[in-house]
Amino acid sequence: MTQTARVALVGDRSDGVRSHVRIPKLFERLAERDGLELDAYWIPTDAVGDLTGFDAVWLVPGSPYRSEAGAVDTVRAARENGVPFLGTCAGFQHALLEFARNVCGLGGIGHAENAPDADERLIVPLACSLVGHEGAVDVTRGTLAARILGAERSVERYHCSYGLDSRHLETLVAHGLVFSGFDGDGDARIAELPDHPFFLATLFQPELAGDGTRPHPVVQAFARAAVAHANLSIHSGH
Repeated sequence: MTQTARVALVGDRSDGVRSHVRIPKLFERLAERDGLELDAYWIPTDAVGDLTGFDAVWLVPGSPYRSEAGAVDTVRAARENGVPFLGTCAGFQHALLEFARNVCGLGGIGHAENAPDADERLIVPLACSLVGHEGAVDVTRGTLAARILGAERSVERYHCSYGLDSRHLETLVAHGLVFSGFDGDGDARIAELPDHPFFLATLFQPELAGDGTRPHPVVQAFARAAVAHANLSIHSGH
């Protein structure tokens, strides 16, 4: 018997954000279709506390967040404690921000949406906004993203205006972050940590794929990782 996984959905919930409406429905489909039971708890970014006891964390879209610090702390907790993590859209951006600050030592680096006047910015406006757009993503062989997507190219849906300043890509890679998906211009679209049970961040929004009746492979993989963590916790007595 598989355990029900407790999932923290960290973000400032609003019925005006399509992802926030779609995600709970996807969790229902995962239970019905795949037997993956997820018990979701919404946590505002300005109320993030101890995340101990959660089997997975999804840093959901909807920026600017009320609390950049809360979003960054969420990523750090999942990264350092081996808790399955998914970050989509703004979640991708803040996952990179956390890694740059806490792993790469770039403590003062900023996000252009939150701190447009920062001396050094990791996340900057995209040359062309991707709000409401779809685009091809080229996936790197041998990565978690490649195993999940099962293809070397995938067409994904976006709703964002900010992304990684490519000048900082090499620094992030040098410290262990793997970029496993790029658009046609070579800009990063997927990031992952290979030495983590499940740590994936996408600038695109897999939760918006299709009509919501068939969860995207990324969402399915996240759900499987969450349930696996729940089962491991039970067997280890935690």
